[in-house]
Order: sequence, then structure tokens, then C-alpha cells
Amino acid sequence: MAAHAADTAVTILLVDDERTLREPLVDYLVGQGFVVLEAESAAAARSLLREKKADLALVDIMMPGEDGLSLTRHLIETQNLPTILLTAMGEATDRIVGLEIGADDYVTKPFEPRELVARIRSILRRAGRTAAGDESEDAHYLFEGWRLDPLKQRLTDPQGTVIPISTAEFRMLRAFLDHPRAVLDRDRLLDMVQGREAHLFDRAVDNQVSRLRRKIEDDSKQPHFIQTVRGGGYRFAADVTRVPG
Repeated sequence: MAAHAADTAVTILLVDDERTLREPLVDYLVGQGFVVLEAESAAAARSLLREKKADLALVDIMMPGEDGLSLTRHLIETQNLPTILLTAMGEATDRIVGLEIGADDYVTKPFEPRELVARIRSILRRAGRTAAGDESEDAHYLFEGWRLDPLKQRLTDPQGTVIPISTAEFRMLRAFLDHPRAVLDRDRLLDMVQGREAHLFDRAVDNQVSRLRRKIEDDSKQPHFIQTVRGGGYRFAADVTRVPG
């Protein structure tokens, strides 16, 4: 289990045993301005919530051990936690039961992440919470004088000069900016930047990083921003803030 911080007070608990769904969804939610508490089971979620507080839960219904319906009932009864169920196509009865025990909504896998975020924000508004990520679609990234406009995919250096970057370079840079100072291994970067369906390989990540370093580093051979972590991947070694576009 893990916690992923973002620049907002709204915290989402994500409980799903499928790593291939959970990790990309964590990346997307963090990119939208949420803090994400990640758990692979109901037991892990219960343990996590003994130390941390969430504002809304996303709970997979079908999990090994304690199922999502039991966990949802617990979250509602003990914490009155707004909950969205993550369900498979054939789980209509479970969806009904989930709504009957107090779940606020459900989405059916596979789902569109933007739709899920819209539902999250709607539920938070009804609960009297404001998601600071509401403006994050066009919020610019700032790091040591550099600026990245995510809508225009435009990178500007500290002198105000626009630095041309490809779509692939933009995706790679945004992945780093969404996870400042975190170590990202090559598999995680592939998932965030291209998706596993792209059939890329580790060397492709290294090549993209090399090209990006040439764009933003004073000395690409002694990088300040994108640092290599031996045996671990890469880390963006600077603080990142977001401001309205």
C-alpha cells in the first residue's frame, strides 16, 4: 500500500487488487490534483485508515479475502465515507446491494478516468467538499523558472523562450512533474507515458529521458532535474508547483 501526495487537501482512498488498473489510475488521480491512498486489499485499506484520513473511497467489489461490499459497509458505518464502487459488467446484483448499503455511485470497468473524476467531484460537492484539482486540467507546472502548459503542451524556459518538445517528450516530462522527487522505474514510466499496449521497452524510456535532458538541463551529462537512480529508474529532483493557466 502507498500514499501519493498532490497539491490539495482532498484525499482519495483507492482499493483494488488489480495492479494493472490501480497504478495507472493512481497516476491519473494525482495528475488531477488529488492525494491518493493506495491499497491492494480490504485489510490493507483498514490498516491504512488507522493512520490516515480519506475524503472519498473508490472500492473494487470483487477482491480476494474481504470483498468490497463488506469494506464499503464498514467505511460508511464507521466513517460516513463517500464511496464509489468499481464493478465488472456482470455484477449488477452487487451494484444494487452496494447502493442499498449506502454507496454513492458506481462505475463499470473498463471506465473512462475523466468520467470517474467528474463523478468524484460531483460527490465531493454534494458532501460540501471542494476538490482543488477542479482547475488542474489547465493549471501550469512551475519548476525553477520553467513553465509547462499542459493544454498547449508548451514548455518555456526561465528566460521566457519556448522550447519545442514532441508529444512523447511532453508526456515524459509531465509524468516526472506529477511525481516530483519520487523514484519512477522504467515499467512505471512506460505505463504512464505510453501504456503497455505500445510494446515499448526499457531502452525506449532511456532514449526519451536523454532527449528530454538535452532540452531542460544545462549539462545533460550531469543532470540537475532528471537524475538516474541506480537500480531504480529516474527521479525528478526539483520542487514543482501548479498555478492557474
